[in-house]
Amino acid sequence: MSAGILLEARDLGIERGGRDLFTGFSFTLSAGDIVHLRGENGAGKTTLLRILAGLSRYGFEGEVLREGSCLYLGHQSAVKGLLSPRENLHWHPSGESFLNDTVIDTALAEVGLYGYEDVPAAQLSAGQQRRVDLARLYLSDKPLWLLDEPFTAIDVAGVARLQHRFLEHAARGGAVLLSSHQALNADVNAQVLELSSGAAL
Repeated sequence: MSAGILLEARDLGIERGGRDLFTGFSFTLSAGDIVHLRGENGAGKTTLLRILAGLSRYGFEGEVLREGSCLYLGHQSAVKGLLSPRENLHWHPSGESFLNDTVIDTALAEVGLYGYEDVPAAQLSAGQQRRVDLARLYLSDKPLWLLDEPFTAIDVAGVARLQHRFLEHAARGGAVLLSSHQALNADVNAQVLELSSGAAL
C-alpha cells in the first residue's frame, strides 16, 4: 500500500442466503480520513465492517489490506453485566497495552460515567453500557477505528462528543470508518461511502 493508507479494500463481495449483499466494493482509507458508511438495513454494513476487521465468519471475494491492527466496536454491546465499567475495560480483549485505573477512570469520565466506575454494569442503562464500550475510543492506541453504529442508545450531547473525538483522532493521523443512519455534523467533513443491497455505489 502507498504511504499514509491504513486500509484498502479491493473488489469485495459476499453472498448470503443465495443473494449478493454487495459486489465489487473497493475503497481506501488514509490517515486523517473520517468516512461515513451508509446504506439501508440489510445492505451489509455490519458484514463489511467485520470483513475489514478480520472477524468475518463467512468467506468473501476480494482482498483487504490493512496497515497494522485496528479497533473494532460492534453495534451490540460487549459489556459483561457482572463486571463494573472499570473491570470491563481492564478485561476487554482489545489488544491494548496495560491500562491502569487512573487512565480508565479518566476515559469513563469522558463518556459521562464519572461516579459509575465500580457499579455492576448490569445496573446501568442501555445507554450507559454503550458508553462503557465507547470509552475505548479514549484508551485505544490503534490508528484505524472501525465502528458499527456507535451512536446507538447515545443522547444528542453524547453524539456530539463522539464526533469531536473522531476529529481529534483524525488530527493525530488516525482514520475512522463508521456506519450510522444519523447524519454527521458538517464540521466533521466526513466522506460518504454508500453501500446498497447487491452492489457498491
